[in-house]
Amino acid sequence: HVQLVESGGGSAQVGGSLRLSCTASGLSSSSYCMAWFRQAPGKEREGVAVFASIGTDSSTLYADSVEGRFTVSKDHAKNILYLQMNSLKPEDTAMYYCAADPRVGCSLQPYYNNWGQGTQVTVS
Repeated sequence: HVQLVESGGGSAQVGGSLRLSCTASGLSSSSYCMAWFRQAPGKEREGVAVFASIGTDSSTLYADSVEGRFTVSKDHAKNILYLQMNSLKPEDTAMYYCAADPRVGCSLQPYYNNWGQGTQVTVS
């Protein structure tokens, strides 16, 4: 049973930075997809960044809207997925969710079975 708990959200000024954390438990496979999504009021859930692990290899994928500003990384020892968000814009304001599945074939589409409760990010 995979459990995901996000933290680190809050308020930031335009141009500022925030770092989100997603603590995962129950994700024992060496091949998995972990991702960050966001959803603003009245909008569809949007994929932000993916961290894909296949054995000892890993790769990342970003939405065009955050490429170059956001960085996804993972602390394997602590089983925490991070999202470092720099040069924040008002349009980054949303509820941010962590998602994960023990599979390969990761994408920015919201077809994940396991989700956290979300953490709010507000940029003004």
